Amino acid sequence: MTQEKYFHRQIQLWGDEVQECLQDKKIAIIGAGGLGSSLALALGTSGIGHIDIVDFDKVSLHNIHRQIAFTLKDQDKYKAKVVTSLVKSKNPFVNLKSIISTFEEFSHLEGKYDLIIDATDNLQTRIQIDTFAKKQSTPWIYGSVEAWHGYVCFFEKSSFNSFNVSDHKPAGITAPIVMHIASLQANLALRYLAGLSVAKDKLYYLYFDDNGELITQKFGLPKI
Repeated sequence: MTQEKYFHRQIQLWGDEVQECLQDKKIAIIGAGGLGSSLALALGTSGIGHIDIVDFDKVSLHNIHRQIAFTLKDQDKYKAKVVTSLVKSKNPFVNLKSIISTFEEFSHLEGKYDLIIDATDNLQTRIQIDTFAKKQSTPWIYGSVEAWHGYVCFFEKSSFNSFNVSDHKPAGITAPIVMHIASLQANLALRYLAGLSVAKDKLYYLYFDDNGELITQKFGLPKI
């Protein structure tokens, strides 16, 4: 098996040089649940050379319907380890590492990344990601979901504190919206890492209205 054959369809899209540059990129996905497992599958099979997956949680039964990396046999296993094993079974060319820790613990390791992707579910961790990313001068991609809607933002010169975000557990989440938001995050990440243009410091809010129409709103964020 060669990378040329494995990534054939992407190489058709942007050529050998761009595909080869992805091999030198290093990213961290913070969280291996709904968003994180979808992100890991999308980006872990795209040719990015090194991916760290950070999560301290284990798989619970209520996770499985919307967290696509897990099956019933994965209950009580560490999410990051399950996701890592699955992606490695699909792509032999990625250096993938599971880090079983909180983000605060991970931040003390002071690893250097080309991009950090948020796949968490709480306000405090996202504030910590923003602080860590600013300290490292590393861009990061925010994503969150609830019910039928979600948010995505590529942070570079703006801050997570630029807009008000409530800190609460969602009343419910549909499985497809999780994959939809993760897909948007993954597309932004892949475009950025491949050297293509990306709209930065712009908050996207996507939701289905009462008539079932998908609405997208965009909000420019102030630079800091």
